[in-house]
Amino acid sequence: MAFAPSPIPSRTQYVLEAIKHSILTGGLTPGQPLVEAELAAGFGVSKTPVREALKTLAGTGLVVMSQFKGATVRTVDAAMAHEVYDVRMLLEPEALRRSLARHASLEDAREALVRADGAADRAERSLANREFHRALYLPCGNPLLARMLDEVRDQAALVSTVAWAAVPSWEREATEHREILRLALAGDADGAARALHDHIASFVQRAFPEETTHDQP
Repeated sequence: MAFAPSPIPSRTQYVLEAIKHSILTGGLTPGQPLVEAELAAGFGVSKTPVREALKTLAGTGLVVMSQFKGATVRTVDAAMAHEVYDVRMLLEPEALRRSLARHASLEDAREALVRADGAADRAERSLANREFHRALYLPCGNPLLARMLDEVRDQAALVSTVAWAAVPSWEREATEHREILRLALAGDADGAARALHDHIASFVQRAFPEETTHDQP
């Protein structure tokens, strides 16, 4: 007998979204401790919804839980960034090809770009950018593929938040998004997939360049 997952209680959901927003706007910085008692007092709730929210955020990769250190905001480094973006480079272009092969509507992607252009802060822009990418891969026809990409969305957003704090490059990403959508609307599946791959690859390489080693003479 199959059981549906229990819905997240409203207080836990409120705390979860508030912590996520703080992480994705830089209010809570990578490596910062997340003390249950302090968060509970700040939100005016008991420690239970805070604890449950932190567990959920740990599952999405935004928070790290340690037996000794407790909960902390996940630290972003080059290794973590390349790990997350490598998954995206492998899966997103193929998902986009499949979406276009199924003649999926791209209206949600177009609307997400409009929201990104009018975003009031980094969190809102990051959310709109995530919605743009999701609108491209969600109709791919393979629910498992879409879920796999969903699982790295928050981690990718954390990477972009840290990168934007150092080098604000969202205008370049917006231009690349428009080109991806243009190719997709024109029915150029291969061109759109290549542009998407290059967009993901160039961002992570620009923001977190991998160190290269050279043999000594």
